[in-house]
Amino acid sequence: MELEEKKKYGEPFKHDPSFKGPIQNRSCTDIVCCIIFIIAILGYIAVGILAWSQGDPRKAIYPTDSRGDFCGQAGTPLENKRKLFYFNIMKCASPMVLLSFQCPTTQLCVEKCPDKFMTLAKAYTNNKEFYYYKNFCKETVTSSMSLPEILRDRLCPTMLIPSKSFTRRCFPALGLKGGVVTVGNSTTFDDGEGNQRDAKDLVDGVKNATVVMEARQVVMKIFEDYTQSWYWILIGLVIAMLLSLLFVVLMRFLAGIMIWIIIIAVIAVIGYGIFHCYMEYNSLKNEPGANVTLQELGFHTDFTIYLQVRQTWLAFVIILAIVEVIIILLLIFLRKRILIAIALIKEASKAIRYMMCSMFYPLFTFLLLAIVVAYWAVTAVFLSTSNDAIYKVVSQFNCVHSGNSCDPANYSTSKMKAECPDSQCNFAYYGGETVYHKYLIALQFYNVFLFFWCANFVIALGQMSLAGAFASYYWAFSKPGDIPTFPVFSAMGRSLRYHTGSLAFGSLILSIVQIIRVLLEYLDHKLKGAENKFAKFLLCCLKCCFWCLEKFIKFMNRNAYIMVAVHGKNFCASAISALNLLARNLLRVAVVDKVTDFLLFLGKLLVVGLVGVFAFFFFSGRVKAFENTAPNLHYYWVPILTVVIGSYLIAHGFFSVYDMCVDTLFLCFLEDLERNDGSSERPYMMPDSLLKILNKKNKTKGGE
Repeated sequence: MELEEKKKYGEPFKHDPSFKGPIQNRSCTDIVCCIIFIIAILGYIAVGILAWSQGDPRKAIYPTDSRGDFCGQAGTPLENKRKLFYFNIMKCASPMVLLSFQCPTTQLCVEKCPDKFMTLAKAYTNNKEFYYYKNFCKETVTSSMSLPEILRDRLCPTMLIPSKSFTRRCFPALGLKGGVVTVGNSTTFDDGEGNQRDAKDLVDGVKNATVVMEARQVVMKIFEDYTQSWYWILIGLVIAMLLSLLFVVLMRFLAGIMIWIIIIAVIAVIGYGIFHCYMEYNSLKNEPGANVTLQELGFHTDFTIYLQVRQTWLAFVIILAIVEVIIILLLIFLRKRILIAIALIKEASKAIRYMMCSMFYPLFTFLLLAIVVAYWAVTAVFLSTSNDAIYKVVSQFNCVHSGNSCDPANYSTSKMKAECPDSQCNFAYYGGETVYHKYLIALQFYNVFLFFWCANFVIALGQMSLAGAFASYYWAFSKPGDIPTFPVFSAMGRSLRYHTGSLAFGSLILSIVQIIRVLLEYLDHKLKGAENKFAKFLLCCLKCCFWCLEKFIKFMNRNAYIMVAVHGKNFCASAISALNLLARNLLRVAVVDKVTDFLLFLGKLLVVGLVGVFAFFFFSGRVKAFENTAPNLHYYWVPILTVVIGSYLIAHGFFSVYDMCVDTLFLCFLEDLERNDGSSERPYMMPDSLLKILNKKNKTKGGE
């Protein structure tokens, strides 16, 4: 009955006396996909070259005046004029500002923002004041011009308001005095046309003009924090690397002891986290304002505010307690299987001992991924800034040509200027009507898709290379004599020479699912304000399904790459073979392999926890010994999160070698059980430690 059940999942592997691990005589696989991948890469390079020739990253860095010139750009006449000044900030109160990202008022690059109230009519009568006023006028204005002439040609703003620089833009210095909005300590101001206006009239203009800039302010503060703490972040990442390397080296000699140390240490670190969060929760008991709820507090960019609320620490206590209980329960129920997993990890340690260069292979993968990410980011920036400057007609009065495109070079003599004398041809935004500009969105999509494909290809190459190396260890009859001299490089050479198509095929399937998930997230963001409950439910179900599908494909690809590395077959045949092999041994897969993954995950968690605790006490200034050493930051959570995420990636890189080794040895172990029976003609290739766990042994010719 059991044999019939196994046959449902394909024919078991049969004994082959000539099989000695990864076959050497193999042919190229999935050639069509290889050709498509090469063509796609060449197209990606072409897109990059096109973007670099058309794009201008300065558009994303410098503010732009009404002529489309960049404020503060080095090597230009505006080098010292770093700030952008709005002639009439109240024009920014229009809702259209949020759509076009450009206020319908003249914008000028200036050295500094105005610091006093002043009107053009008043300043014109005083040479000294007019000299100061001209700093905020167009260059063509002169003292010999009459006031009506200046106003007619709109060469100067009608008024100046005390302003402050915000993201290199001059905005009115608004404040509150007795609950009343003030500007420059005054509740009213002269608009330059003989009218007294309330300071609150400026609020809408400032709000709309800054809504796009608020995120940039946070980003700039985060950037400043990085400039202040980057070397400490590097030290934290180096510590994480040394800790990971230390654990890996110790596991080479003391695998069993190290696993138990990791388990106990993880429980202890999480336990301390629960204790610390409870003490913080208790210390805020009598603090004013600490009992406010997170819902009442709302969203703030300064996350330190949340740490002053008791509910935040209570949430931390609950989350950590749940994690602690789950880990302890899993350890209790899986205590017998942990011994089997430890034996598998011990064997992985032996394999890595014979090929220590495999420990540093993740650095090569990381380097390739860094190149892929950098190419994608640079191309995305150049594509997003490769539009041409578009100029629109702007008029304070009802002009039939308002909003129409115009050419600033000859606008003064154009028909539109003649029909609307007060109008101006101002810079509006970056865009374009050419074929290239029409397909910019498609090129951005292509850039994102190729980023996913290339990144997944790099990861797949690492998995197949390591799988080929560790498979050569398992199937070596005499260790280390039968192991190739450079197993990792030999496996990588085979992968690139024969199986680039298979790598591209597997990574393409995964990339398609990932890009669909990105599109679903985009749709979810767009439908946040929608009232259609069914659409939200359907989208949520789709997101969940594609998340599960992505996890399954990653699992399938990983095992398929192992079979490709060993047997040299195409991707589909290898994937089917791997899944059938796992299905025929479902109980072992569910218990042994996943317990091993869980133990390795605890190792990563320990490294991240130790480095994260150290980073928290250092950057938050909680330890007095570090008060004078720690940098002064806007958000101390920025370097902490960076160190924690970086530590996890580093630990994952080192432990992923163990993970890949265990998965490879496990598949080879299952195949070994099907190919051989322990007789002298068909001896098991597995090590003695695994034979003892399964109560099996190899028989000699004279033995039983």
